[in-house]
Amino acid sequence: VQLQASGGGLVQAGGSLRLSCAASGVSGVTFSRYGLGWFRQAPGKERECVVATSRSGGSLYYADSVKNRCSISRDNAKKMVYLQMNSLKPEDTAVYFCAAKDQILSAGVLSLAGEYYNWGRGTLVTVSS
Repeated sequence: VQLQASGGGLVQAGGSLRLSCAASGVSGVTFSRYGLGWFRQAPGKERECVVATSRSGGSLYYADSVKNRCSISRDNAKKMVYLQMNSLKPEDTAVYFCAAKDQILSAGVLSLAGEYYNWGRGTLVTVSS
């Protein structure tokens, strides 16, 4: 599967943004079997998981820093995964990546970048104060 993230840009603090990630190279049925995650990396910092979902949606992970502000959703028919971010803060500024794994991702490893096999190019989100 190939992934391509989009939707980044410059937004003022307090604003909202929805990132999209399009998958290609697989059918919608196959895409539905992927665990999916959104990660971000700010300058000088390690890549961190923002939100992630198991393929069934039964397990979800949210970073403490984005709880109640962000949500992940997917449209398997369209082979898309989305990251909705609200009440954005300057500290949310980072390059955001989508990632996928075509195996079961248990709750304990959803947030681990090393668990994901497929990565898209990032999209830059800049939040101004």
